[in-house]
Amino acid sequence: MKKINMVDLNGQYRKIRWQVNREMKKVINTSSFINGPIVKEFQSNLEKYIDVRHVIPCANGTDALQIALMALNLEKGDEVITTNFSFASTIEVILLLGLKPVVIDIDPRTFNINPNLIQDKITDKTKAIIPVHLFGQSCRMEEIIEIANKNNLQVIEDNAQALGSKFKFSNSQKQMSGTIGDIATTSFFPSKNLGCYGDGGAIFTNSDNLAYKMRGIVNHGMYERYYHDEVGVNSRLDSIQAAILNVKLKYLDKYNSNRQEAASLYNTSFEGIDEIEVPFVESDFDSHVYHQYTLKINNGKRDELANHLQKNNIPFGIYYPLGFHEQKAYKQEFVSENDFPVTNKIKEQVISLPMHTELSKKQIKFISNTIIGFFE
Repeated sequence: MKKINMVDLNGQYRKIRWQVNREMKKVINTSSFINGPIVKEFQSNLEKYIDVRHVIPCANGTDALQIALMALNLEKGDEVITTNFSFASTIEVILLLGLKPVVIDIDPRTFNINPNLIQDKITDKTKAIIPVHLFGQSCRMEEIIEIANKNNLQVIEDNAQALGSKFKFSNSQKQMSGTIGDIATTSFFPSKNLGCYGDGGAIFTNSDNLAYKMRGIVNHGMYERYYHDEVGVNSRLDSIQAAILNVKLKYLDKYNSNRQEAASLYNTSFEGIDEIEVPFVESDFDSHVYHQYTLKINNGKRDELANHLQKNNIPFGIYYPLGFHEQKAYKQEFVSENDFPVTNKIKEQVISLPMHTELSKKQIKFISNTIIGFFE
């Protein structure tokens, strides 16, 4: 059995390298390294894939979030509601822009923001909500959009971990995550379901006005060269990364399917083990694309299990060891730790197993049996 990796980017590359190498060579031969034709082509293909009017490529997922907030013309001190349990980018950009983060505890099943707690946190300073589609599954967007509409708030979906997932509405209609709110953002960090070989990101919107504004912001606030109509940033997806992503986009459905199949095998293996809670799926099978496969360990022995995996050369991740309310950089923003009982419990339970497109049945069986053996 080959070495087990948390993410196997090399194995994935080997299957498509002739296409990737060919497209990178084209960029090098044309020397159109910034905003070249391939960036526009990838943008168009991604718009068609997720069925959104506008994709604005940018340099990374964090920039995408910052640019989305900049486009809303918020004022210093305006409040943005988001989750307490996510990667730092989400709260980081709020603070960098002089806005006030108002974080909400999470659903204990999905780890996503709990919509039931949002309304009570809305004040006359609240201007936006950033739901994060954590680990590959969409938040309960129908409820979030209803709250936003009722209170005249903007919604920015952080879709960095769930590209390709589908949200099912109560009328049974489905819509791609990242196309439901006013704006959405994503990351093309290499380990993402659709990842490049460096940094990259994108912003999505169906609003012509917001798209126009954000296209200026990503390029130093310019709509015409050397005429700066907005305070902008320098955040562009380079052509080589766009070329790689354009190849990999053709395989995204297959990549997500591979992850779902791996998750199904894991789930079956852990049936009947009371100490293990497998990832909860809110809706249909295609609603979760398993950027991470995250278990809850219910007997207080998560850290002992982690040591057991390490001894058996099985990589794992703990996403995330702290809620935002405990992080040194942000904790001064919070009033009471009592506001986050679910986060405080979940952070001691979660452990993520290897999950990627190249996992073999043999590897999954070895990982599963090693974990089962720990609980026997």
